[in-house]
Amino acid sequence: MIAQIFAVVIFLAMFILIITEVWERHIVTLGCALLTLVLVFGLCMHSPSAIIETLNIHSIFSPGFWHTAGEASEASAGINWETIVFIAGMMIMVEGMANSGFFRWLCMKIAKLVKYQIIPIFITFMLLSFVLAMFIDSITVILFLAAVTVELSQLLKFNPVPVILSEIFCANLGGSATMCGDPPNIIIGTSLGYSFADFITHTGLIAGICLILSLIYFYAIFHKQLVQKETLDIASFPEPKEAITSKSKFTISCIIFACAVVMLITHAQTGLSVAFIGLFIAIVTLITSGKDSMMLLKKVDYKTLLFFVGLFVVVGGLEQTGILQIIAEFIGNISGGNIKLMIAIIIWVSAFASAFIDNIPFAATMIPVIRSLAAMEGVDLSTLAWALSMGTDIGGSGTPIGASANVVGTAVAAKEGYPIGWGKYCKAMAPATIMVVFVSMIIIFVRYL
Repeated sequence: MIAQIFAVVIFLAMFILIITEVWERHIVTLGCALLTLVLVFGLCMHSPSAIIETLNIHSIFSPGFWHTAGEASEASAGINWETIVFIAGMMIMVEGMANSGFFRWLCMKIAKLVKYQIIPIFITFMLLSFVLAMFIDSITVILFLAAVTVELSQLLKFNPVPVILSEIFCANLGGSATMCGDPPNIIIGTSLGYSFADFITHTGLIAGICLILSLIYFYAIFHKQLVQKETLDIASFPEPKEAITSKSKFTISCIIFACAVVMLITHAQTGLSVAFIGLFIAIVTLITSGKDSMMLLKKVDYKTLLFFVGLFVVVGGLEQTGILQIIAEFIGNISGGNIKLMIAIIIWVSAFASAFIDNIPFAATMIPVIRSLAAMEGVDLSTLAWALSMGTDIGGSGTPIGASANVVGTAVAAKEGYPIGWGKYCKAMAPATIMVVFVSMIIIFVRYL
């Protein structure tokens, strides 16, 4: 009982400190992780096995960590090293692509193809944001898209805020479509043994339908604001090829990205784990980068990786003390075994929570909960997983602080002289978020129940 109290207090303190941003979030989670190991597992439980199970270092040395031989890996408590290795590998690949000028070239190329017309740019940049976020971290996607959008807005004399807001929403939506799109999906996939194909055929279908609705919605509310103020001399605009820093690096980064996509799509057939794919892509990127390899390593967001490590330990404390089992029983009792009500609770609570708090710790916390729910109530675990995925990924779009992409996009706009306040942000994004979460719930009801 005392161990449970300590575990809950540490978890709540971690959440409050992350939200208030008193300290950097990786320091918060690592500090709370240390408290969990010492107070909960050590002083209260006197359980070395709980510490070993939560640190989960032994999993790295098991063959199943690198190659699953077509079988779903056994979900384990504690630190999900597979997620951390994969994210680190993708970070290195993305830095290599950015270094070659890939993202800026792609944006400028698309703008030129649509003859620098604002509404076609608006639509294609939303689609581009969705597609890129299916394979690349949404923070990176928005960082480059928002910067190029501001650049184009200065050339074409239009307000970039509607375009940036639409890009943010589509990036979060695109991230929900695949296993590697958003960190919550990576955690869900690696923890529950789902493949890239599982996500693309389930959440991918939902996201695709919601994308069409989102395009219609954002066009309806923003098209009057996207008016070209004057006639422009398109011939004077910079050529897309000017964005490429090195042709050889550009070609290599395109090949590596294509390889990563192919390996992710086929990993269920090849048996290669996402940890293996992430490590392989990182090594190839570093080898082909030559003298730039050290620079790429320095640019990796180590703070985010440490944040994950601490987070998994704190959530492991809740799991080891039985708190997550209690939460699962509570949801089961409220729903009274009604599967539709259970799904509605998971998707709406996930969406609401993710609009105000980081969706990564929420997803990590909820995975053992839905696993327990599925076992207790005899519900298909995958149905609950898709509801959790859509709720956490989409809910984050609702407020400026709900997802990292939102924070980055609004920060880029503000830096360039286009501040986006809570009122302006929520007026456009909250209705879109509610619409997509509701449609996702209906699709889950229709397809799986």
